[in-house]
Amino acid sequence: MFLQREIAALRAKGARLKIHSMWGGGGAFRGIEVESFSKWRLFELVWLIPYETWRKPGVMGQLLRGLATRRPPSWLNFWENMLGAGFACVYARSFRRDPPRLVHAAWSGAPATAAWLLWRMNGQRFTAGAHAYDVFENGGDWWLAEKLEAAVLVHTSTELARDALIARGVRADKVVCIRSGLDRLPALKPLRASRVPLHLLSLARLVEKKGIDRQLRIYAALKAAGVEYTARIVGDGPLRPKLERLAGHLGVSDRVTFVGEVPSQEVWGHLDWSDVLLYTGVVAASGDRDGLPNVIAEAMAAGVPVVTSPVAGTTEAVTDGVTGVVLPVEKPEAWVGVLRRLSSDDAFCESLRRAARAWVEENFDVRANTEKLLRRLEGAAA
Repeated sequence: MFLQREIAALRAKGARLKIHSMWGGGGAFRGIEVESFSKWRLFELVWLIPYETWRKPGVMGQLLRGLATRRPPSWLNFWENMLGAGFACVYARSFRRDPPRLVHAAWSGAPATAAWLLWRMNGQRFTAGAHAYDVFENGGDWWLAEKLEAAVLVHTSTELARDALIARGVRADKVVCIRSGLDRLPALKPLRASRVPLHLLSLARLVEKKGIDRQLRIYAALKAAGVEYTARIVGDGPLRPKLERLAGHLGVSDRVTFVGEVPSQEVWGHLDWSDVLLYTGVVAASGDRDGLPNVIAEAMAAGVPVVTSPVAGTTEAVTDGVTGVVLPVEKPEAWVGVLRRLSSDDAFCESLRRAARAWVEENFDVRANTEKLLRRLEGAAA
């Protein structure tokens, strides 16, 4: 969603874009053709690899040395990089015939591998996005250092990711933190006069780093403390069956509804229903974690108080006691106390809501942030 908002804002500011989708996608987005990468074209590598190796033998030599001397952090990341390499080889000739001013890789996985190899083969400068998954999952992408060393600019959306990249040796003057943003700010919804039962909302993929198992334990603590509430968990993922069983084991199935995945436009309806957004993110065993989830800024814009764990980049937006509340997920009793207060303390709620909306207006406007990004991309292209 944040990429769609950035693309629309870039287009509105006059940027001429050609979009390649390396996995899925295709068709059109707001009048821009999206060219999907047909995996059948990978059969062309039978003759393209020898040809491109003949043109640029050093490129293949570097790849072979890397394959022989390092292990990928995971098989998924291995195949992501192989996909990017295959894309670069298949599209190298067309990029030479119709060279772009700049290639921007939205992610530092497969897209950045493709952009990096196109630079090696064709000399076409590139920029790259580096976000939470690229930087943290299993210690980061397999070829991250080489790719980002060659990139003209590295775009992150959180200071957390920027600091991590600099710590890994990426030049500080190359890494810019420009947040994503909302393409429209909703009307600030009125505070519900009576917040009993309290309407609690979670918007998240059901994967380990979202910490939904901890959230269910918070719901159990609320029930044990006699706090009246009803909760919706909006989103889907591989952990859903396990989490539904845990909800039953904890005795909260009567209070918690697993809504499943919904279209993006329906998210605002769930925010309108809710009194509080809960974010219980954790660092997964693989090291993966979120940056600053868009849903936190969306809730802040709509006037829904946010209670969050201090993991990832959440505290870049949520200042404890000012724009929201920050609590450790290991202390359900602390969440019970805060949620009980939010159900009855109008003045506290209004203070959080006003400060949160002001933060969004200042920091999370996609038009203003895309203007900054466009200036940096134009500088990189020049």
